[in-house]
Amino acid sequence: MNRFTRSVLSLGVIASGAVLCSCGGPSSKPATVSLVFDVGGRGDKSFNDAAYRGLERASAELGVTFAFKEPTNADREASLRAMAEGGSPLVFGVGFLFTDSICTVAKDFPGQKFACIDYDLVAKPQIPANVSAIKFREEEGAFLVGAIAGLTTKTNKVGFVGGMDIPLIHKFKAGYQAGVKAVNPACEVIANFAGLTPDAFKDPVKGKELAKAQYGAGADIIFHASGSTGNGVLEEAKERNKADGKVAHFVIGVDSDQWEEGGHVLTSMIKRVDVAVFDTIKAHKDGKFAAGAHEFGLKEEGVGYVRDAKNSVLISGEVEAKVQALRKEIVEGKRTVPAK
Repeated sequence: MNRFTRSVLSLGVIASGAVLCSCGGPSSKPATVSLVFDVGGRGDKSFNDAAYRGLERASAELGVTFAFKEPTNADREASLRAMAEGGSPLVFGVGFLFTDSICTVAKDFPGQKFACIDYDLVAKPQIPANVSAIKFREEEGAFLVGAIAGLTTKTNKVGFVGGMDIPLIHKFKAGYQAGVKAVNPACEVIANFAGLTPDAFKDPVKGKELAKAQYGAGADIIFHASGSTGNGVLEEAKERNKADGKVAHFVIGVDSDQWEEGGHVLTSMIKRVDVAVFDTIKAHKDGKFAAGAHEFGLKEEGVGYVRDAKNSVLISGEVEAKVQALRKEIVEGKRTVPAK
């Protein structure tokens, strides 16, 4: 059990969830856990898929039944309410866009528990007594992948593609830029956002367009924090490398390990939504649910990056040593990472 897992369990945190399709055999009983996905839904290879892995693990290891739903922008509250009315004792909302809705619904169902991943404390500082508000220090993980980009770039230009232009995604951007500059002050960071509405998280065509422009401007590494919009960034890198006959354009994935065959994924910034979902379900099952705000960063192993057998050839031992030294500084409080 890692430190992040222990931390969540000790706090009794409840993580994100949603519902509609019930898994397991037929039953007249309500699902143990219900989860409503964020914009983009399953298959985004990122945030939502990480949440779903947490559900699957809870089903396999804890024997819970679960249901989920992929809502449109307009029916978040209705989806949460339907799950609660169905009798599920624990209901998750995945994504900051659920903050208002989950607070409203939770007050109407005081006997049930709710959890929100990326809860917006600025919008709703008063958290209902039956809601667990889970947040991550995304900027810390982004700082480390920014350092990897700054140490690895051959062109001294790197890119950032964000989804919706909002404070949450600016945390990724700020951390990434700070990481790049910490190790390579002369490196230029080109940054763009896909849009101003939630649809900016599910527009791979726009993602491909932005990646094409950034690669065309000389960037050789792009970090995306854009949900399934990032699938377009991955596609653009893949196509360029195929046309060039060599791997010269890279992507840094987000939330989940977005490795793809072909060697164009340098690394991924991991946001352990899957662990948070699993551990909060376990905490609820064990009677240890705790409402209130809970935040996770590098110290709690809530964020990080991927370096394993698949991509270690792309991240040298020298680069890894420098990045780990930076990680240690952050964990020990010797370095503060900007969030905006």
